[in-house]
This record gives sequence, C-alpha cells and structure tokens, in this order.
Amino acid sequence: MKIYRAHNYQDMSRKAANILSAQIIIKPDCVLGLATGSSPIGIYDQLVEWYKKDDLDFSRVKTVNLDEYVGIDEDNPQSYHYFMKQNLFSRVNIDMKNVHIPEGTNPDMEGECLSYERAIESIGGIDMQLLGLGPNGHIGFNEPGECFTRKTHIVDLAESTIEANKRFFEDASQVPRQAITMGIGTIMKAKKILMVVDGEKKAKVLKEALTGEVTPKVPASILQLHPDFTLVADDEALKYMNV
Repeated sequence: MKIYRAHNYQDMSRKAANILSAQIIIKPDCVLGLATGSSPIGIYDQLVEWYKKDDLDFSRVKTVNLDEYVGIDEDNPQSYHYFMKQNLFSRVNIDMKNVHIPEGTNPDMEGECLSYERAIESIGGIDMQLLGLGPNGHIGFNEPGECFTRKTHIVDLAESTIEANKRFFEDASQVPRQAITMGIGTIMKAKKILMVVDGEKKAKVLKEALTGEVTPKVPASILQLHPDFTLVADDEALKYMNV
C-alpha cells in the first residue's frame, strides 16, 4: 500500500492525475477503470488540461466505468454516461468505441451484468482502476453486507448512499434506489488500484477501511489485500491516519 498526502482537493487531484497520466504514457492502449461523483472531477479536469497541451493522447485508451444507476437513460443529466461525457470523454480524443459503461436501462439487467463482465475480459482486464470512497465504506456501489460480491451485479442502494447522492438531484425522492456495479472481485482483478479521498467527513471510514478488520461490512477494507494499491488523500481525510 502506497499513501500520498495532499494539502487539499486541488493537490489531491493533481497528484492522482499524475499517476493516471503515467499509466497512459507507459501503455498508450491501457484499460482505465473510471469513477464518477465529486471526487474525480478535479482529476479529469487536470487530464484534459494536459491533453490540450499535447502531453496526453487518449486515442488508444480503453475505459470501463464502475457503475450506473438502474432506470436512468444515458442522456439523463444524472446518469453516469452523461457525467463521463461532460467531464472527460467530450473533452479529449478518446474513441467512443473504446468506452464501456453499464447500461442501466437494459430490460435484461442480469444479462447486462454478464455482458459487462465479458466486455472487461475481452479488452484484457483493467490496468488501473480509479476509486472513490463512499461514506459507509462502499467502493463502486458495493454496499456493506455479509459477503464480498464477486462480479458485476445489481445492488439496492443504502440509505446513506441515497442521502449522500441526493445533492445531485432536486430532492431525495428522485435518487434511484438501485444501481448496476462492478463487484468487489472484478475491482480486485485490476492490476493497479488508485483511490482518492478528500474531506474530514471521510476520515473515520478511511481509517477503518485501511487499518481495521477486512470485512464486507466495510467493503473498501478489501483493498488492504491488493498487491498494488495507492491512496491519494488530503490532510483532512488523513487526520486519523498515522502517515
């Protein structure tokens, strides 16, 4: 486990973007696992800035996203398809044929889960997976439970997750109650994992995840077992960590 301390969100974003950009430069046709939410926005902005300076080329990069809401069309501004287009894909020279995001409106959701797993395998697996950390320790939309889920699956969102995500909607009633997400097993197959965490509100769960018992009740705790895991977090998020 490698831990890099950042002074603030901007510093965290730049440090994490440096790690992702190095992966692209070293392997121009790499497979990046991407995340959504507020944490990675600064990272994507930094990658776009470097792209505009001709320091990065996305033309051969392939991407797979962690998750998508169930029941929201990809053109909906609250969908993760829309988020990725707005924050990254429409701003760089990525080939949209190389972009993979779960389809949340597929009438056969079980078939969609299987298809997504096959898609990841068909492009050679994930070289580097970007993660955020949920307020209850979830990664992707893998909520606390009795076991670690292996593959892409449908999940009922915890109330704490719905509460955390309602800021993106007009009110909590509009937040979807289900999502399709990569499983813990799929995430752990990534050759490298990069997690970004910012803010004091994540400090306690971050410490629990990385120094406590490995348990599905804190899904992110499984990252302690990954052979190439890197954390970039700001001072506030690391306030309970002795690093």
